[in-house]
Order: sequence, then C-alpha cells, then structure tokens
Amino acid sequence: MNTSLQKTILAGVVGTIVMTVVMYLAPMMGLPKMNAAEMLSGMMGVSIIIGWAMHFMIGIVFALGYSFLFTAQVKIKNLVFKGVVFGFAAFVVAQIAIAMMGVVMGPMPVPEGGMALMMIGSIIGHTMYGIPVALIAKPQQ
Repeated sequence: MNTSLQKTILAGVVGTIVMTVVMYLAPMMGLPKMNAAEMLSGMMGVSIIIGWAMHFMIGIVFALGYSFLFTAQVKIKNLVFKGVVFGFAAFVVAQIAIAMMGVVMGPMPVPEGGMALMMIGSIIGHTMYGIPVALIAKPQQ
C-alpha cells in the first residue's frame, strides 16, 4: 500500500477519534450531547455498531478528500490553519449530506440543546477533526 494512502487513512482515523472525544466532552462545555454514530444509526435504522463503522468510514473518506483534492486546491502554508479551513469545509459538506439524508430517510431528531448550539458544537468538532488530518496527511516534501 502506498505510504501516502496509509498516512491518509491514519489521518482519517485519528481525526475521527479527536472529533469523537470533542463530541463526548461537548456537554461539559455547555453544548448539547452529540453522538454522530447514534445519529447515523438512528436515521438509517441500523445497529449502533454500523453507525460507528459509518462514522469512521466517513472520517477516512473525508481525509482522502483532503489528501487528493483539498491540498492541491487550497494553498495555505500553515498546516493547523489549513486543517481548520478543511474542518469547516467538512462541516459544510456534512450538513448538506445530513439535509439530503433527511429528505430521503426522514428528519433528524431534534437536538436536546437546540439547533444553534448543535451547529456550534459540530463546527468545533469538525475543525478539531481537520487539524490532525492536515498534520498527519501532509503532502510529502
């Protein structure tokens, strides 16, 4: 397997772990409870194990998008800032995907803390996902 591809997969896994930790810490920061795996499994009517597998697979797919699309198009030198920008872009794409899933499969359950706080938490989570992805999947010099 290509070293760049291995780094990208690792970046997706690590970024997803970081985002998941942020999701679990969210209530301690005054944000609503967030569990992407639970949301995915609930929307699709599958077990939570499938929701977790999907959560990590999505994290890997987004990291592949970072490595093979984003790095070539976005000329930001600072990797941390590049990761934040990528994380915000991932947030936007995720919101569009959730809206499309909602049209097909029915609406997402209303978050317990309100939609505005959920969006803030999601932005934080996605930007925290983007930073390790940028640092780990950085292009070889």
